[in-house]
Amino acid sequence: MDQEGSASVKVPSLSGPGKGELSCLETDVGHSKRDLNKDILCPICFQIMKGAFSTTCGHSFCYTCIMTHLNKKKNCPCCGTYLTNAQVFPNFLLNELLKKASTCQLVKSATPLEQFRLYLQEGAEVSIKELDSLLSLIAEKKRKAEQEEAETNMEILLDFLQRLQQQKQEELNELEADLRYLREDVITVQHQRQELLRARERYSVKLRIALQASSLTTPNAGNGVGMHVEADPEGTATMAILRQGYGKNRASPITFNKDDQPLAKSIESVSNLGSSISSSMAIAKKKRVLAQFDDLQECYLLKRRRTASSFQSKPLNLNARKEKDNNDKNVGTVGLEDFQNILNAFTRYSRLKVIAEVHQGDIFNRPNIVSSIEFDQDDKLFATAGVSKCIKIFDFSTVVNVPAEVHFPVVKMPTRSKLSCLSWNKYGKNQIASSDYEGSIIVWDINTQQSIMEYEEHEKRAWSVDFSQTDPTMLVSGSDDCKVKVWCVNQESSVLDIDMKANVCCVKYNPGSSHLLAVGSADHHIHYYDLRNANSPVHIFTGHRKTVSYVQFISTTELASASTDSTLRLWNVTENLHIQTLKGHTNEKNFVGLSVNSDYIACGSETNEVCVYHKAISKPAAWHRFGSSDVDDRDDFISVVCWKGESPTILAANSQGTIKVLVLAP
Repeated sequence: MDQEGSASVKVPSLSGPGKGELSCLETDVGHSKRDLNKDILCPICFQIMKGAFSTTCGHSFCYTCIMTHLNKKKNCPCCGTYLTNAQVFPNFLLNELLKKASTCQLVKSATPLEQFRLYLQEGAEVSIKELDSLLSLIAEKKRKAEQEEAETNMEILLDFLQRLQQQKQEELNELEADLRYLREDVITVQHQRQELLRARERYSVKLRIALQASSLTTPNAGNGVGMHVEADPEGTATMAILRQGYGKNRASPITFNKDDQPLAKSIESVSNLGSSISSSMAIAKKKRVLAQFDDLQECYLLKRRRTASSFQSKPLNLNARKEKDNNDKNVGTVGLEDFQNILNAFTRYSRLKVIAEVHQGDIFNRPNIVSSIEFDQDDKLFATAGVSKCIKIFDFSTVVNVPAEVHFPVVKMPTRSKLSCLSWNKYGKNQIASSDYEGSIIVWDINTQQSIMEYEEHEKRAWSVDFSQTDPTMLVSGSDDCKVKVWCVNQESSVLDIDMKANVCCVKYNPGSSHLLAVGSADHHIHYYDLRNANSPVHIFTGHRKTVSYVQFISTTELASASTDSTLRLWNVTENLHIQTLKGHTNEKNFVGLSVNSDYIACGSETNEVCVYHKAISKPAAWHRFGSSDVDDRDDFISVVCWKGESPTILAANSQGTIKVLVLAP
């Protein structure tokens, strides 16, 4: 009941038997806490006595408490008087008072409604008139409470329905916009396809005319030699090329009669063969599209929505109304072209093919983990380093084009410690930097095979080193000592020191700046610094659940990161946005490599596989397994990968030291 109802049923306003008794209870409730403690609390347990017993010396206790005490000591706990079990008696009066005190305590803590219920349970009598008044009041209160509850429930239901309606309306608007994009793009693509079909038909007609003209003007057509053609040069050249090419690609020679029928049939056969190959490729590409349909759908809608919103957000100029139709067309064209480029790139390749393998000739057959592979600025040389305590530089063309049982490096430089990372100077082909397990950062001269600078400020293993792409004198390193250090090859000590408070696993310069830097560490985050104010990061990218092992810039605005949570993530470093999460490889404890180009991302896996992702699709587009299914290689993993510039070629190595040259293939 509310306060108004409670006020109407005050106990003192009622009369009848039991009234005086309840008043006594109320008087007892008014005792002070000190009196209550003195009268009813047991001196042993300090709780309200249960089954009060008194002693001959006049003290009262709980029966259980005093008996337990007398079993150990024969004296009164209060005064110390000698006392036995026979000198303890029940205190009936105190027990009655305890019952009343308990009731008073219950009344004191009860609500007005509970007090009224207790009053009735005590046997108080109420007249019929008073009962009618109470029932009428209670009925009114019930009606009012039901009305308020119904109104509240209806308000909640209405609010829910309105919110749901608004949400579904927004979804409907988005869906209608998506359908509008799809209708526009379907019409655009159908139109473009019709144009391509017409162009092919025109070319076929032109080719047939050229062949007919050539058959009429070519002497000695029967033996296919001594062609003297005076017809249309394009048609003649086409026929001659087709004759020559078709004859070379067949085991038996081809002869032509004066009507040139065999040539026509051969051309038709080649055309049918081309159509068959094209059809099979189209089927394979369609299967890949269906396998990744959800990701491609999301990518398409994202591109179209972003393009549309970017056009809508632009301020209108004076000729905005006149240009509206053109802008709408531009929106569709730009968004569709962006997605078409992604779709073409994604369906272009489906597997990784091995084109070469680097045989290093390890006579002891010891595992030789390769921890770093880097191409030079021209992509002609590549360097390898790892636990073998040696930097080896190979000529790529020799590795690919010259079969050999053992490939010898063109340069070999021994080091004092196991190496973790290499970085070529992007301006000086003869300089390469290394980081090692002792924490040393060394800059090497390839020509002299000697170190130029050696930095030994790191206190623990240095995991990563990177030369700036815009300033050839600057490089950066990260270490297990939780420090990021910036170096200048013209100075003997570090020029900047950043304390990350966590083990640093990777560092990378932004390719467009010598002062923007990404750092991945054991705190699960990527910190993006501007070295001109390194007191705090510009952005902190969160999302990985475990250590960030690699960071690589796809462009000046896009960053890829790898983690031992078996995911890759893409970030926009300008807008501080998470773009995409890529899953499909296994990486829980090892460094498995990460490399990027403008469209594709390659990484290793602890399943001894190389995985390649298109950056817009969350699942791998292609992969290759090292070893064979017959060999137990559960402990082997890919340790490093590296793209050869923007080409479809990848260098990859595993924990056994096997290095393969892989190329993306249809």
